[in-house]
Amino acid sequence: MARIVSLGSALQDIYLIDHDDFAGSKVGNIEKLEQINIGSKVDIDRISFEVGGGGTNSAVTFARHGHEAIFLGNVGVDPAGQAVEELLNDEGVDTSYIVHPKNAKTGVSVVLLDTKSGERTILTCRGASARFYNLDENDLDLIKPDWLYVTSLRGDLETNLRFFEKAKELGCKIMFNPGKMELQEKKKLLGLLEDVDVLLLNKAEAAEIVPGKILEELLSHLSAYVKTVIITTGSMGAIATDGKETYRFGIYEDIPVKDTTGAGDSFGSGFLAHLAAGNSFKDSLIFGAANSTSVVSKLGAKNGILYGDTDLHPMPIQRIS
Repeated sequence: MARIVSLGSALQDIYLIDHDDFAGSKVGNIEKLEQINIGSKVDIDRISFEVGGGGTNSAVTFARHGHEAIFLGNVGVDPAGQAVEELLNDEGVDTSYIVHPKNAKTGVSVVLLDTKSGERTILTCRGASARFYNLDENDLDLIKPDWLYVTSLRGDLETNLRFFEKAKELGCKIMFNPGKMELQEKKKLLGLLEDVDVLLLNKAEAAEIVPGKILEELLSHLSAYVKTVIITTGSMGAIATDGKETYRFGIYEDIPVKDTTGAGDSFGSGFLAHLAAGNSFKDSLIFGAANSTSVVSKLGAKNGILYGDTDLHPMPIQRIS
């Protein structure tokens, strides 16, 4: 198995769950939350406390797959931070490289979950996970990871660059799943991609940084920067290439969606967890799809994360030229 560092955010997710008050209504092409009157009191069905954040979500996937998983990020010294660290420790994730910034509270998200549709509205105060410049890339010298898995660092491409250069110096491979704030600096982002081994984006994100309207065009243009590229389209599946094989595939299983939180994290980390365990590119894509499907079938970003020995059934996947 591999030693994998997850670099990213850590949050406590507080779910407010209801069957009708959080339903949306469409205004043009935008669906808005308009069922709650300002100044009113709203009775909800239940509340649930979970742990989220792209860095912790991916770390748990790697640990459940049997890898040596290390989380590197900022967590406050407070009850929310204690909940984050307790969960990671229980899952077997190495938390010894967590940084506790002075006077910073752990980030918290309040998730308004509509149980009818599985859609959610998230109100986030990122707290300690609002910044990453204080993290030290020299920690990688001590860890000596095989892979560095990086989710959004809130547009802090300078920190990305420091960690990417250190990873390459150590011979460590990089998988990168940038967020919307990284995409806002297209030129700098494209410059970073020369160090990336696996790039994960959704279709809209891919269209922001390279020309093209259809998946095959976007994949071709991104492949000029990164050898292995995966572009997801939600319920429409994904397309992926490793420079040798290219696959188009749908969702793993058509099941009722309870909560879409963590769907992207679970796909990307599920793919890498399986690949780093020595499995084929195709089988790793299938595991990523299965992991994402399992996660959205349960409440929270972690409850549905699969273990490495989970038996999978066949799914629609086609090799294309």
